[in-house]
Amino acid sequence: MTPLFPVKPYFITTAIDYTNAAPHIGHAYEKVLADVMARFQRKNGREVYFLTGVDQHGQKVQKSAEKAGVSPREFVEGVTEHFTALWEKLDVHYDGWAATTDERHQRVVQAILQRLHDAGQLYKKSHKGFYSVRQEQFLTDKERGPDGTFGAEWGEVVELEEENWYFRLSDHVEWLKSFIQSHPNFIFPANRAKDVLNALEGAGQDLCISRPVERLSWGIPLPFDPRFVNYVWFDALTNYVSFAGYLAAECGNDQLPEFSRIWPADAHVIGKDILVPPHAVYWPIMLHALGFPDNQIPQLVVHGWWNVKGAKMSKSLGNVINPDSLADTFTPDGLRYYLMRDIATGQDSDFSEERLIMSYNKELAGGLGNLLNRSLNMAHKYRGGLLTTAGYDDAENAALRHTVAEALPAYISAMNGWAIHEGIAAVWKIVTHANAFVDSTKPFSLAKDPAQSARLDSVLYHLAEALTHVAVLLSPIMPEAMAKARDQLGWDMPAGFHFSQLSWGLLADGHQLSSPQPLFPRLEIQTPEG
Repeated sequence: MTPLFPVKPYFITTAIDYTNAAPHIGHAYEKVLADVMARFQRKNGREVYFLTGVDQHGQKVQKSAEKAGVSPREFVEGVTEHFTALWEKLDVHYDGWAATTDERHQRVVQAILQRLHDAGQLYKKSHKGFYSVRQEQFLTDKERGPDGTFGAEWGEVVELEEENWYFRLSDHVEWLKSFIQSHPNFIFPANRAKDVLNALEGAGQDLCISRPVERLSWGIPLPFDPRFVNYVWFDALTNYVSFAGYLAAECGNDQLPEFSRIWPADAHVIGKDILVPPHAVYWPIMLHALGFPDNQIPQLVVHGWWNVKGAKMSKSLGNVINPDSLADTFTPDGLRYYLMRDIATGQDSDFSEERLIMSYNKELAGGLGNLLNRSLNMAHKYRGGLLTTAGYDDAENAALRHTVAEALPAYISAMNGWAIHEGIAAVWKIVTHANAFVDSTKPFSLAKDPAQSARLDSVLYHLAEALTHVAVLLSPIMPEAMAKARDQLGWDMPAGFHFSQLSWGLLADGHQLSSPQPLFPRLEIQTPEG
């Protein structure tokens, strides 16, 4: 017998959130995207491990803590609470939580650094150059603008000379080029690979991976030179393996996954702004230098930005969108739906409050919510909520069943390809058809004619059955709302139920529907243009 789950779970991880800033709509989109995929894969018959977390070290954190008059640990714990509270509100359910201040993580980071040092992959040298205080990195001539100066995006730039430890990144650049060219699935969408290959042109540079403790004390000490702490890369990037159980036995880390079972990540979800160089250059080269074979390099899923009127969100422009308040207004599921419906994974999209209002009021309240409400109301009014399956069939019934049957494979194909918006559209064909089905069959007229009793029964059944399929298929996108819809339909989804088990006839003959309640109460909100 074929086992229900494959040996390897579907491992999905996201970029960890930097705890020197409050969460914004981009953070929310990334986490909801990963949560939707995790929920979909579970319903698609896969065991899933979903890892996310927070990046808590760094000079900016240290300075922000000093400014706030608290310790760095107190500062990051306070900011982290904002992230975890938002994920709870948005119903983001992760299996593993990565916090870079966790001692288990620090032990793995130090073990990795020691291995690379012993292998001759790390060396110390003095460097003089221009340093961006905001970005915490030395700049090169590549970062200069046409006029020879460093742009405003780098903030304060100072000339600095200091000794640090370096990773021999340049030794592995040719391997990375070859790997990208021979592994077209390494980066999704595939066109992003060109950006990485372009960035790898020219002479490769080694990577500075330390800061002197005199300048940065809030970090993980180098095990072979305690006068320095690790700077960001081997700390933040390592979380993707440290909390997946890498070197767990060697580092005395318990209660972590079995690394050999879940690695590599099937989907490493990041924003396009951190593709090059951190995740597409530094990260795979770090793994390669540690001895990871090519088939153990994780796949990168690169999403786009949410812009506002074509401009990237930024504090300086004052156009940062707060997802917490949006979830309060439009409900967490209403926000989840909008975020998944209005952007194609890998592309940019413009955030529009007008579109958000329309998606909630027209599509959710007026489309799906109204369909559920009037279908249940008619069933209760004409049949006491009791469904009957047999006795009548016609072409209109068959057409609706056909739409329901066609939606499942289209939905699964789209979702497997990270086209969440297309998956929603496939399901919405059922909603659209079912609304038209009500208009064409006119149950309220059938109820007046005793000779049409069997046909009325069939119409009411077809509506409830179609809605049950919708409430299953949209559950990864709107988990709470679809659970409420199934409750109103009186159908309790069995534990371990998978999409492969979806077929017409979920509701048995004599099925009793529950009472209708507004699923998406219409919001009276004036649009910005109104």
